[in-house]
Amino acid sequence: MRTTPAAGTPATPPGGGVRRIRLPQKLRNLELGLLIMACLINGAAIVLVQLGALGRLDPQLILLGAGLSILVVGLHVAMRFVARDADPFLLPIATVLNGIGIAMIYRIDIAFEDVGWESAAVRQIVWSAIAIIAAIGTILLIRNHRLLFRYTYLSGLIAIVLLLLPLLPVIGQEENGARVWVGISGFATFQPGEIAKIALAVFFAGYLVRNRDSLSMVGTTFLGMRFPRVRDFGPLLVVWALSMAVIVFQRDLGTALLYFGLFLVMLYVATSRLSWVLIGLTLFVGGAIVASQTLDYVGNRFANWLDPFNPERYDAEIGGSYQLVQGLFGLGHGGLVGTGWGQGRPDLTPVPQSDYIIASLGEELGLAGVFAILALYVLFVARGFRIGFAGQDDFGKLLGVGLSFVLALQVFIVVGGVMRVIPLTGLTTPFLAAGGSSLVANWIIVGLLLRLSDTIRNHPRLVIDG
Repeated sequence: MRTTPAAGTPATPPGGGVRRIRLPQKLRNLELGLLIMACLINGAAIVLVQLGALGRLDPQLILLGAGLSILVVGLHVAMRFVARDADPFLLPIATVLNGIGIAMIYRIDIAFEDVGWESAAVRQIVWSAIAIIAAIGTILLIRNHRLLFRYTYLSGLIAIVLLLLPLLPVIGQEENGARVWVGISGFATFQPGEIAKIALAVFFAGYLVRNRDSLSMVGTTFLGMRFPRVRDFGPLLVVWALSMAVIVFQRDLGTALLYFGLFLVMLYVATSRLSWVLIGLTLFVGGAIVASQTLDYVGNRFANWLDPFNPERYDAEIGGSYQLVQGLFGLGHGGLVGTGWGQGRPDLTPVPQSDYIIASLGEELGLAGVFAILALYVLFVARGFRIGFAGQDDFGKLLGVGLSFVLALQVFIVVGGVMRVIPLTGLTTPFLAAGGSSLVANWIIVGLLLRLSDTIRNHPRLVIDG
């Protein structure tokens, strides 16, 4: 019986040897079509914001958005030359999320009567351009993800340095109670922790590949689970201590949860031992409970989560639940289909363009719009997991899963906090919220996942459909 080899698999020609059947143009053409659709959605969102909030069209932001679309197409063109077999869905999804975020930030600028070249929307477009250029640089400079494996410990050192930068007395800055920013007077601030999460993912992947046997094959069996030896607790305890230090010194519960969750998931994927997850969760929950009893700002977050409508909590001048409750009211006001672009009052919630942009979008796009946005995140993360688990090398598998999971966990922490599923933290919603450091980091993640998917498709033993 004669069979036809799948796309991307080796085929033997009549003369012998190995001939590779590839359909790169099909993938890139699919990506281009989706990318054009994403750019049209973004343009329509800006137009609807202007018509809904201003009653007229303002060409300034439309032209800036068009320039950003050209830059995204430039990334697509670069991929046709250096990443021809990369996943065709990641770039359009990131583009439409980024564009919807810009439209919502622009809507909030209009509400605050802050439109012009100094507005938050224009700054977001500039940062988006820098982030997309960073993704292009990632694609061009890293031709094979296995190159990163050589720099495992250097990546860990870079992550530690980035985490320590906000604690320095000259450049470290504190905003909204968290010391996670660096900046020099007169220049834009930057959150190095966003880049640190990428360096940590590379370090964790490389470290776990090198030490997987001792972490997964040795230990004591209890209740059907194999628990590790005490002396193997070292890596877990170090990362736990690092997370607790972030909570104590940088006053940032969300970032600590993000880093620790990233390590736990990558440790589980590397070892397939549920006991590591149970031990890790016990450590973190215990540390968080102790922090809530000893640190005022952590205790306030838990109190606001458990009893936000208490008048004493709502009216508190510092650390109260006013922002949380206003966000919930905004989501409730949006209902199923929302008030429409430019028709809501997102400006009533403090910091609506960053921490609470999901509440702002929920008010004007409704529950249906929020579900659509979350579905885009789910699709993005699913493609990332697919890329990771399809990899033939352990490092690529761990890196792909880690990068995808860190984005998924960040979305859960932010959206869960806004919707009162978990205590509120200060993280930003990937691609949507105002913030240059978050945009740059997440677009670099896009670039790395695209590189991973291209390398995997070019692996001679791998079959992945489009």
